[in-house]
Amino acid sequence: MHTLDAIQARRSVKHYDPNHEMSQEEIDKLLSLAMLSPTAFNIQNWRFVVVRDRELRQKIREVAWDQAQVTEASLLIVLCADLKSWQKQPERYWRNAPQEVQDFLVPAILQYYDGLETVQRDEAMRSCGIAAQTIMLAAKAMGYDSCPMDGFDFEKVAELIHLPENHSIAMFVVVGKAVREARPRGGQLPMDEVVVIDRFS
Repeated sequence: MHTLDAIQARRSVKHYDPNHEMSQEEIDKLLSLAMLSPTAFNIQNWRFVVVRDRELRQKIREVAWDQAQVTEASLLIVLCADLKSWQKQPERYWRNAPQEVQDFLVPAILQYYDGLETVQRDEAMRSCGIAAQTIMLAAKAMGYDSCPMDGFDFEKVAELIHLPENHSIAMFVVVGKAVREARPRGGQLPMDEVVVIDRFS
């Protein structure tokens, strides 16, 4: 599917075939594409928790307003971020770059994030948002539907997946075979309301 078609066709689907299973090859392809999503300084701070255990998915559904797509979609991904990835051997993020690039960027990573908790979290959420969109568009191109989700108890989900210290959950993305089309778009704002040229008046 052409990228422009995938953008136009992607919808947040709520109803999936609970009997459909994605192959491991398909899952690996989808995640490998997600891993091409950009991150600031290439720190790759997203972490993709693929929840396969049926009992665990049911427990997550119970703390996600009992939304059926949590258990019925073929794939449940909990998008998390390692808020401290910037300080974990940052030289590895640029190991294939020329030495002069490494010499500039690796110290810059530390200078940019060190001691700035808000920056660390903001960058992590941006990274996960970009990765989520990559997953959804790639899924559509692969013949699947998807839905981004934040309707759940973040603290309880963190407990259920044993979220490590200094990590944060950004959202879920579910992927699967739709059994019901999404409702018509609720209403798009006009371009002149959301596009600002140069500055706000």
